[in-house]
Amino acid sequence: MSTRTMRRQVLLFSFVLYLNSVLGQVSYSIPEEMPSDYLVGNIAQDLGLDVKRLKAGRARVYTGDSAGYIELNTDRGVLLVKDRIDREAICKQITPCALHFQIILENPMEFYSVTVEITDINDNPPTFEKNEVSFKISESAVIGGKFVLDRAIDRDVGKNGLQKYELIPTDNFVLKRDSQVDGTEKTEMILQKPLDREKEDSISLVLTAFDGGEPQMTGTIRILITVLDVNDNAPVFTQSTYTASVFENAPEGTVVTTVSASDADYGTNSRVKYSITNSLDQAHVLFQINEDSGEITLIGNIDYENARNYHINIRASDDGGLTDSCKVLVEVVDINDNKPTINIMSKSNMISEHAIPSTVVAMMNVQDPDSNENGKVHCFISDNTPLTIKSASNNFFSLVTDCELDRERASEYNITVTCSDEGVPSLSSSVTLTLQISDVNDNEPVFERSKYEAYIVENNTPGVSVFTVRATDADWNQNARVSYILEDSSVNGVPVSSYVSVSADSGVIHAVRSFDYEQIKDFQFRVKAQDGGSPPLSSNVTVKMMIQDQNDNPPQVLYPVQTGGSVVAEMVPRSADVGYLVTKVVAVDVDSGQNAWLSYKLQKATDRALFEVDSQNGEIRTIRQVSDKDAVKQRLSVIVEDNGQPSRSATVIVNVAVADSFPEVLSEFSDFPHDKEYNDNLTFYLVLALAVVSFLFITCLVVIISVKIYRWRQSRILYHSNLPVIPYYPPRYSDTLGTTGTLQHVYNYEVCRTTDSRKSDCKFGKASSQNVLIMDPSCSGTMQRMQSEKSILDEPDSPLEVSPFFKKCI
Repeated sequence: MSTRTMRRQVLLFSFVLYLNSVLGQVSYSIPEEMPSDYLVGNIAQDLGLDVKRLKAGRARVYTGDSAGYIELNTDRGVLLVKDRIDREAICKQITPCALHFQIILENPMEFYSVTVEITDINDNPPTFEKNEVSFKISESAVIGGKFVLDRAIDRDVGKNGLQKYELIPTDNFVLKRDSQVDGTEKTEMILQKPLDREKEDSISLVLTAFDGGEPQMTGTIRILITVLDVNDNAPVFTQSTYTASVFENAPEGTVVTTVSASDADYGTNSRVKYSITNSLDQAHVLFQINEDSGEITLIGNIDYENARNYHINIRASDDGGLTDSCKVLVEVVDINDNKPTINIMSKSNMISEHAIPSTVVAMMNVQDPDSNENGKVHCFISDNTPLTIKSASNNFFSLVTDCELDRERASEYNITVTCSDEGVPSLSSSVTLTLQISDVNDNEPVFERSKYEAYIVENNTPGVSVFTVRATDADWNQNARVSYILEDSSVNGVPVSSYVSVSADSGVIHAVRSFDYEQIKDFQFRVKAQDGGSPPLSSNVTVKMMIQDQNDNPPQVLYPVQTGGSVVAEMVPRSADVGYLVTKVVAVDVDSGQNAWLSYKLQKATDRALFEVDSQNGEIRTIRQVSDKDAVKQRLSVIVEDNGQPSRSATVIVNVAVADSFPEVLSEFSDFPHDKEYNDNLTFYLVLALAVVSFLFITCLVVIISVKIYRWRQSRILYHSNLPVIPYYPPRYSDTLGTTGTLQHVYNYEVCRTTDSRKSDCKFGKASSQNVLIMDPSCSGTMQRMQSEKSILDEPDSPLEVSPFFKKCI
């Protein structure tokens, strides 16, 4: 196989690093100077990875601060040469020469170390610093005299490096190569035949350097020798090897050391001059020597991280051309002049708040080119963060969570990672990472109150907004978007959705219908607040809706009863004293509060000086003594007003008969025509009336029994119902307090009437305090007293009482 086609060797070995991922190391070997896209190796196959894993994990090459010569083809899973690789530019004379980098994968985070060894090819010929060198050699130079030659430099290594020299011609001189302690060779030209200036005053030689590569490369230098006369002693150094040390970053002009050589000759032939010869480490660029004193000083900047020592070749020569050489070994002393360099290999900008502890957030590589304690690095992070830093391996660190996260407590962390070395004084560097905590729906909406009370005035407009409930969610974005939902329930058997509705976005509660305080005074329902997370979280709250009364009902007059055709009159005897109770106007208002407070006022009267109405209880009393001059027929108009705003009222007409006897009343309140034939047919009408009354009595009895049964069944139904009951006050409702305008007494009358008004009579019952006279012009015949039946509302639990007598016209 040709030397320009190098064999590719693949070595695979693996090891485990504790970074929540398994790390491996793969080694390859390729020749230098390979073209771009040259196949280095199948990294996916050698690591046992699927190509899909490389793509899904966004595999990439991490080289730190070094140049990227190798690239990863994720489609094929192979490593390719990215740019031309010059081994000599990367490693100089160091062998073996290798590139070190890592393959980084994510989801989960992993990295693998890869080493690519760069093998040398013979692409550099041996070269001399100068094309020509001159020597002045005395003709008296003794056989075996040494003349140090500049060595050739071959940047290649191994067999491709410098292998041998050839000197042409070899009439007077031969070559000699001596190995030195540092592994280099010293090339000397040895005089093997005395010189004769008279025969030849100058000699021209060609020194050729050969390497061992294929094809072989060479370099030449021309040696011009001037033969001098009689200087037969060469300078001699006091030591063959000098050692010295210098701190890195030492300023220019710093004295490194001083070398010394002596010449046994006398005069000008004993004067020694010092010089620095060519070397591989470019020492002649960084150091200079005083040609007279041999003092070596620093003329450039030295850096321990670039070179830890220098080998300086010193030549001492006299005026006769005789020379000697020595080597100065300069050790560079490291100082702590480099801060640690933090390289972020991979990081996550966002992490879920439900991430488990020890979740890897970032991976870092920290480099400190200093040595020993100056290069040892420790890293730590800022306080008050839920993260910690762990050392995965040498110079590799991982940033992991060490506790549970909560976005609602902190949605973002600015994490400062500081790395410091152990030098004196210690140097440090830091980098700040921003980590955002992504939200998880872990908070339910919370209402501003534990319960709400809303108020609305009855007779509202359907659709009017009543109240607003509001809930907040500590989560973020969609998880914090709150929607309001009316929970299913019923009010008195009716779905609550027919009463109110809730705006899903704003939480505004709207009245669906117009409310009536007299039908429903309050009700409760529940509103649920639900967020937009997945799955959604919710909470609910109870809202109590209070219906406020409005003065929308006028007073209702229960007594006296206003009939269509009959005339109801209250009788007042002419002997009545001042304050005589004529009657009492009874009224109720189904509203509540001040809307139901009633007041009574006399609006019109036949004689205002005779009667007055109590504004609180509606009692009509005389305000003076009744006289014979007062008209029998008195008409009073009483207005009943409530206390609402605006107030509502009702008017009732009260007829009062001022008389001592019934006939006197009849003459004023009735005017009936007398039929001649009426007396003749009286017997017929009496019989007919008796039959009708008997039929009606039986019919009423049946109806009353039926109604009682029906009311009893209805009461059983109402007992199990939640519907509000509006009380009904009968005409003779008893008010024990006497403040709401109800009748306090029961009146019993005995009335007898014939076709001849002079024969009619009216008696007042003893148990009654006043009398009621019912006159119906359409009735004829004799009125008979009749004990009425009890009201159909006389159940044991009924609060109402009615008069036990009915008035009947016969």
